[in-house]
Amino acid sequence: MIYEFETDRLKLRQWRSDDYPLFAAINADPIVMEYFPALLTIEESNDVAKRMKTLIAEKGWGFWVLEVQDRFAGFVGLNEPSYPLPFSPCVEVGWRLAPEFWGHGYATEAANVALKFAFETLQLAEVVSFTAVSNARSQAVMQRLKMQNTGENFEHPKVPIGHPLREHVLYRLSRSEWQNHGSHQVAI
Repeated sequence: MIYEFETDRLKLRQWRSDDYPLFAAINADPIVMEYFPALLTIEESNDVAKRMKTLIAEKGWGFWVLEVQDRFAGFVGLNEPSYPLPFSPCVEVGWRLAPEFWGHGYATEAANVALKFAFETLQLAEVVSFTAVSNARSQAVMQRLKMQNTGENFEHPKVPIGHPLREHVLYRLSRSEWQNHGSHQVAI
């Protein structure tokens, strides 16, 4: 079963091949990719999208396409990182949106839908999120999600040693914290 969600403003759905060129444009945008070590080529971007599609097909969930008014906006969802992290195993909530969709609360709203699924359907005890120390925009979304900065910064193993983006912050949210702050009442 593949899980998909819809609110009054947005939709989280499985990937389609016609999403790939739109995703490649996002991954080639220096503004979007400011906190990643490199822009992605079309081939690299397509490989990422195909992996996300395959994971959703296998598990029923993952990094879903975010649609706003029937327009591809990027992705939001859940992921189990396949590389070792100091806090593995874990499930992360994450997002990547085209700049024209920034500043409207879409990432926060969609991430709250993903968290509701994580805690109510998957019955996870905790969800994490992480980003480069300098990425204030993503950290602001984490804070709006009521996630807590652990103060446990770490060196991201996928970022080259010595790269200025290697140090990452780690945010956590437990199921009980999520239930206490009321975001679980998001309408889907």
